[in-house]
Amino acid sequence: MPDTILATLVSLIATLNALHTVDHVVRGDLHWPLDGPSVAFVLITVATYGVLGFGLVWYRARRVGPRFWTIVGGVGVAFGWLAHFSPWTDQPPAMIVAAYTSRLAGGLALACLLALMLLVLSVTVYAGGLWRATSHAGLQSKME
Repeated sequence: MPDTILATLVSLIATLNALHTVDHVVRGDLHWPLDGPSVAFVLITVATYGVLGFGLVWYRARRVGPRFWTIVGGVGVAFGWLAHFSPWTDQPPAMIVAAYTSRLAGGLALACLLALMLLVLSVTVYAGGLWRATSHAGLQSKME
């Protein structure tokens, strides 16, 4: 049976990611007419929600399990780190805060990103624990 805590946490990731996507739009990462960087932003956004949406549907239908969320979470943590915290990023936390005229708005945008990253990391660890427990339980039942 799918773990309801995991499904709820993944849904919360989708919500925080929506807020972070709005932050990107407000900061001007989506241009009209679409140009190269805007197309990349749209493709990444669609891919992210596709993985989260289909993943939740498949998880509830038991077509994927905790291993799926562990892998997806690991990719998400790596992507988020590269996009906002690595030395090579063009959108570090200071730039996010500075993009807003209000320090409060910039602080909220940064807090949303930090909450998103901490949640993705936590879900990755939690899903990894479930994956290990289900793998161990399956091994035990085969041995009996």
